[in-house]
Amino acid sequence: MSAELSFFDLFLQASLLVKSVMIILLGFSVVCWAMIFQRSRALKSAQIQLTGFEDKFWSGADLSKLYNEVSARSQVTGIESLFVAGFKEFARLRKSNITSSNAVVDGTHRAMRVALSREVDELELHLPFMATVGSISPYIGLFGTVWGIMNSFIALGAAENATLAQVAPGIAEALVATAMGLFAAIPAVMAFNRFSHKVEKLENSYGNFMDEFSSILQRQSTPE
Repeated sequence: MSAELSFFDLFLQASLLVKSVMIILLGFSVVCWAMIFQRSRALKSAQIQLTGFEDKFWSGADLSKLYNEVSARSQVTGIESLFVAGFKEFARLRKSNITSSNAVVDGTHRAMRVALSREVDELELHLPFMATVGSISPYIGLFGTVWGIMNSFIALGAAENATLAQVAPGIAEALVATAMGLFAAIPAVMAFNRFSHKVEKLENSYGNFMDEFSSILQRQSTPE
């Protein structure tokens, strides 16, 4: 029995187009895994920040002191950016000639909605690329496989004494492209679904905080 061909041997024996497909899929896989690790750390950090800030917020801390503490940082992200945007707009409207508590709260809520949109965009960073990789990688791999098999059968038809040993290596190297397509797509799809769920949970938590914070500010802006 002849020795099995290694992946490297199959790559070297493949046609130029199939090699190009394999290199593209390998690049997709490497970039996607780098994004997976980066997004995993970012979303974990956002969840830890959310829990820590909510504990501090609901502990009865003075909102003005909390605002000064958070806004003094060089970089404000996550739920803290919603709080800073809302409290800053609330203080600005209170100092203006606006007397209606509803107008003050509506302006504050709009400011927090803008901050929420920015934060969600940041949380969803790289997710479209993962979705794209998960969608197109199997088709790119299949294209390389079809091309490789087609070349193998063309060579088989041109041979006078066609045997399985002649066509099998060509089919094997072509099927590697499909395998690489699945290798790139499966982690990308799993990561996209997992991260999308986490982003949705964080967005819901941010939205709940906005509603609760708006209620608190409305009570403070209502004259006794």
